[in-house]
Amino acid sequence: MKVIVGLGNPGSRYEKTRHNAGFWVIDYLSKAWNIPLTGKKFNAILGQGMFAGKKVILVQPQTYMNKSGESVRKIVDYWQVDLRDLMVIFDDLSLPPAQIRLKAQGSSGGHRGVQNIIDLLGTNEFPRLRIGIGATPDYMDTVDYVLANIPKSEWEAYQEAVIESVKAIELWMELGIDQAMNRFNVKKDRP
Repeated sequence: MKVIVGLGNPGSRYEKTRHNAGFWVIDYLSKAWNIPLTGKKFNAILGQGMFAGKKVILVQPQTYMNKSGESVRKIVDYWQVDLRDLMVIFDDLSLPPAQIRLKAQGSSGGHRGVQNIIDLLGTNEFPRLRIGIGATPDYMDTVDYVLANIPKSEWEAYQEAVIESVKAIELWMELGIDQAMNRFNVKKDRP
């Protein structure tokens, strides 16, 4: 079984903000794999189904970003998830906008939602997929930047990043994190 968690903030106010990149991927996976997000449990919206012969649980925590670990911990405990089968998707200030990067494990990189997951799981050894949102401009506060709606001029590049993320997740499911990193961790020119 694979558990795929996209991080974001609940509510329509945050739908098109940079901080909701993880939610975008889960929404796309839900449609592409025909796994409706209709369950509500563990302070999360869930979808359960099958893809490529494997049981899949899609997760959007509803606790707000900085407490994402509360949902993730409950889900991991309930389904006895091997952490190698957990994929966490989130936005990353250190990557150029719309560039993706996979990692098998590692620090939170300052991302509070990921840090909360690490704290509550007691380990940083789980795969993750980061979607670059670029560094905070000098004239903005980081919180304002990540919670600002993405300009229409950048939206298409982010949608391409979501599609690329889905391909990376599919490869991870099929061949594992190392193969997915080898294929998708290449720098690309994006606007």
